[in-house]
Amino acid sequence: MRAPQVQVTLAELETGPHPALARMRAAGPAVWVPALRTWLVTGYDAAVAVLRDARTFTVDDPRFSTAKVVGPSMLSLDGAGHARHRTPFNRAFRRDEVHARLAAFTRAEAARLVTAIEPDGAAELRRAVAGPLAVAVMAEVLGLGRVDPARVLGWYDGIVSAVQAEAAGAGDPAGTAAFAELAASLGEVIAAREPGSLLAGTAGPLTAAEAISNAAVLLFGGIETTEGMIANALLHLLSSPAQLALVLAGPGLVPAAVEESLRLEPAAAVVDRYATAGTRLGRAAIEAGDQVTVSIAGANRDPSVFGDPDAFDVGRPNAGRHLAFAHGPHFCLGAHLARLEAQVAVETVLARLPGLRLDARHPSAPRGLVFRKPPDLRVRWDRG
Repeated sequence: MRAPQVQVTLAELETGPHPALARMRAAGPAVWVPALRTWLVTGYDAAVAVLRDARTFTVDDPRFSTAKVVGPSMLSLDGAGHARHRTPFNRAFRRDEVHARLAAFTRAEAARLVTAIEPDGAAELRRAVAGPLAVAVMAEVLGLGRVDPARVLGWYDGIVSAVQAEAAGAGDPAGTAAFAELAASLGEVIAAREPGSLLAGTAGPLTAAEAISNAAVLLFGGIETTEGMIANALLHLLSSPAQLALVLAGPGLVPAAVEESLRLEPAAAVVDRYATAGTRLGRAAIEAGDQVTVSIAGANRDPSVFGDPDAFDVGRPNAGRHLAFAHGPHFCLGAHLARLEAQVAVETVLARLPGLRLDARHPSAPRGLVFRKPPDLRVRWDRG
């Protein structure tokens, strides 16, 4: 008998999970969820403990579906293997390197995307700005800047489809073919050995196949979660008139608004781990081999850490303690880049589209069990 245990439906977790996550936190820092067949960790301190302890809670498990599609990478390895795969990429994703190499490109691309929709007075911002910006930046990072963005997005969609199929125990030939095309293009980038190229810098420590696997992981994370970050931040601001007024009056608050949005609705809501040995989290008796899923969304609204946790407050003094980029050895490599993109996107949209507001005819709300963002973010603004 597994205890404590909480009954919840997948539909509830996909559409409006926060009341259910609050019930789980009240029952203990980790509870067994039959619908997911996993221990769900919703308490902040327990989440940090799990994410820090890669020996007891590992990602290196045959059930990790991403590795089945793209091969072993920094995402699916722990210990020395993880360090060997991640270290060649570390310098390029430091804050100073990200800003020196990508800030101007990101601002120019955001301005281009907003200029394209500015005369219209209405748009769906996830597909018009958030997604295309994330695709363009990751293509630039990986040396695919000359490739048609639609083709890069097609590869990304294929990888997502293949990972989802693997998680469900099925195959996806189209997704496998998409990854093969991406791998071929990345192989050309590696072979070119252009000075300053991110992937060229991995030659030696990693084989070409290993570099490609990690690049695919970066592409996936850099598009999916960054698009969600941007869409969620704009949704939170446009749904909170008083907070929006503060940011419009003081654009220097944009970084704080992005951090608070990351806390309130992280684009990646959960991360999976697998227990290597029997252990306990509160009253939860976890056995070796059990799946242990950290609810980032749950931990980020733990009232013992964040007062009034369901409120969006750009002045929250400890918003930066959120776990949206995870914690421990698998802390998101691209956190500085994702923050840059989200801040630039929000700044550009608010500055260039006066009277920006949600389109009341098309309600928006985040959805998703693993990755959460509004399927559509339809807005209107005042044309000059």
